[in-house]
Amino acid sequence: MNIAVVGLSHKSAPVEIREKLSIQEAKLEQAYAHLRAYPNMEEVAIISTCNRLEIYAITRGTEQGVLEIAQFLSEVGNIPLHKLRRHLFMLLHQDAVRHLMRVAAGLESLVLGEGQILAQVKTTHKLGQKYQGINRLLDRLFKQAMSAGKRVRTETNIGTGAVSISSAAVEMAQIKVEKLANCRVTIVGAGKMSRLLVQHLLAKGAKTITIVNRSLKRAEDLASKFPEAQLLLQPLENMVQAIAASDLVFTSTGATEPILDRAKLENALTLNQPLMLFDISVPRNIHADVQGMENVAAYNVDDLKAVVAQNHETRRQMALEAEALLEEEIAAFELWCHSLETVPTINCLRTKVEGIREQELEKALSRLGTEFAEKHQEVIEALTRGIVNKILHDPMVQLRAQQDIEARRRALETLQMLFNLDIGEQFS
Repeated sequence: MNIAVVGLSHKSAPVEIREKLSIQEAKLEQAYAHLRAYPNMEEVAIISTCNRLEIYAITRGTEQGVLEIAQFLSEVGNIPLHKLRRHLFMLLHQDAVRHLMRVAAGLESLVLGEGQILAQVKTTHKLGQKYQGINRLLDRLFKQAMSAGKRVRTETNIGTGAVSISSAAVEMAQIKVEKLANCRVTIVGAGKMSRLLVQHLLAKGAKTITIVNRSLKRAEDLASKFPEAQLLLQPLENMVQAIAASDLVFTSTGATEPILDRAKLENALTLNQPLMLFDISVPRNIHADVQGMENVAAYNVDDLKAVVAQNHETRRQMALEAEALLEEEIAAFELWCHSLETVPTINCLRTKVEGIREQELEKALSRLGTEFAEKHQEVIEALTRGIVNKILHDPMVQLRAQQDIEARRRALETLQMLFNLDIGEQFS
């Protein structure tokens, strides 16, 4: 079994590269079909978030499978492979298993211990099954990773008070302006991250907040969660006017291309009007050409690292507690994987014994005569099946339960020798 993960994250690639390799949910079915068509792909799962794109796979050949995934990523991002390689990481076997456990636990996130990633891992599992990428091995691995993520959040304090990308953006804004209560704020987008932005802005004292969104209904749903706040709602066509009337702007939409650029700002802003932009989307919502505009300061997700680092040290000890739990989950998955070694031998033994049972039953029924055989065949068949199952039950249970890998392999070899089982011929 060859488990591999190939991808990139906020640790290995800047936002300019990550946004090119972001796969929106609407394109996941096509991506799964593309990956499954490669000759070395047996199973595949895709985690695509604002901070990472990771392809998990069970491959027929490790080297060939890794190369196929890298080629796929090169095509997705339209980046030559020789240029993309320096941004990619590749992990195999137990390292790949450990990495997914750490991702699900929030230990690989920009914000250590953040909780959103666990939901994203669950979504990956669900969509991987829907698009026929995940089968038995990755199904078990992702379920084990989800269990690991849940345990870390319930059995350690790493998730307590954990900051998110949204809260880090608000924290940075507060550092820059000192008093949010005096600022007119616009948020473009009405999804989960925008909801968190509103929550943190209100907690920091912001009073004038406008929500701009394509769907007014979704903006109204967001506003209904904050009945104590007087949120102003605007349709997307009024975005530029809303921004022009603001001091701070946060963007968090699922747009695949920038929705705000230098030309729009230059047309909307008055001379010497100061404006601060915080883009927490990947792909970016704000075009890079706004950088350098006079009186306009623009920040993206990668600029939040300094704010996040201030909280990182206090959470490092909690991360060590989480690591111990992850090792237990990794060991459980490894044990399950090794137990799969018993399946061919058990199946071969059962097939051989079942063949003997059928032959002997046929001989016995022919000697008993047609009339007796037809009348009592079901009873005799049930009797012989029961005997076979009871004889095989204890050896099979003991074999599966054997945790010592070497002891299990010796037992398998002994069983194959005693019963003259030809596993290679049976399952080639």
